[in-house]
Amino acid sequence: MRTFDRYLLAQLVRLFGFFSLLLVAIYWVNQAVGLFDRLIGSGQAGAVFLELTVLTLPNVIRLVLPVSAFAAGVQVANRMRAERELVVAHSSGISPLRLARPVALFGLLGASVALALTLAVGPLAKARLDERSAEIAEDVTSGLLTDGEFLHPAPGLTVYIREITPETELLGVFLSDDREPGVETTYTAERALLVPTAQGPRLLMFDGLVQDLTAATGRLSTTRFDDFAFDISGLIDLTARGPRDIDAVPTAELWAAGPELADELGASGAELWLALHMRVEQGAQVLAAAVLGFSVMMLGGFSRFGTWRQVGGAALALIVLELSRNLASDAARTDPRMWALVYLPPAAGLAVSGACLWLAGRSHRRPRARGMAGAAA
Repeated sequence: MRTFDRYLLAQLVRLFGFFSLLLVAIYWVNQAVGLFDRLIGSGQAGAVFLELTVLTLPNVIRLVLPVSAFAAGVQVANRMRAERELVVAHSSGISPLRLARPVALFGLLGASVALALTLAVGPLAKARLDERSAEIAEDVTSGLLTDGEFLHPAPGLTVYIREITPETELLGVFLSDDREPGVETTYTAERALLVPTAQGPRLLMFDGLVQDLTAATGRLSTTRFDDFAFDISGLIDLTARGPRDIDAVPTAELWAAGPELADELGASGAELWLALHMRVEQGAQVLAAAVLGFSVMMLGGFSRFGTWRQVGGAALALIVLELSRNLASDAARTDPRMWALVYLPPAAGLAVSGACLWLAGRSHRRPRARGMAGAAA
């Protein structure tokens, strides 16, 4: 049995790796196309694209692990049915519950990988990703300003700067904004500064003039100003630096969360506690998905029509598991004190798996019992 367990576990791990690589590649390509366009279009190097891609991988892997574990369990059971290995195992007296032991071990290994990602690697990668995104956003903002050239950072917007001093002071600023239909606004200023704020970067202009030309009436109105702030945050696609995201908080800090962390994140203590349990639940979800897929495939005997009913039933069970998980998460977010709800779907999935294995064991014992009774007669 130890040899059989190792054989079954090796099959599960091999398929788990294959499905994980396949799903990560599909998910990554969908994300990478938009990210590549934004970064390369803003003049960033390819190394920056690779860095951000690597930082997004832990979250992508975390999302696909339950599906990969489920697909591995279903595929291994389906292959064992097709090659009559299940028939040989049942004839040898091996029960479906006993067959599920290496699957449970495989589920625990997958859960360990998920917990390592959600508890340790994921928060560090998310924090670094937010930091790099903010740095890149600031670089993009600086790249919008080049002296001696007419720039068009957005449709309907033209910027010209006569000179940029070593102290990053902008001299001789001209800005034309005709993004609003029927109105053209022109700003001129003797000098200006690029100032970061909590709401995004601002172009702070001094000693200037605002000219508004209305096309319908042909009327030109002018206003002089001592200082004027122009919002340029809309010209930046990447997220600027802001408060920490709760997903970027290290697990140890989340475990020992106090009022200071709650004030920083703008969340209650119950919400922080719920966030911690939702990280732990990721591991339980992988275990439940792996065992559920294999257990449903154990139902029913051999059929010349194939295993489409078992495969369909397993897929339906996974859909119900994911739907119940989403409902439980939404209910817990509505009232964070009900954090225990997040563990209900994985527990239900394991309970359904146990019921399937029990039913499969009864169906395989009955024919054997009838055959022994006939031999005795």
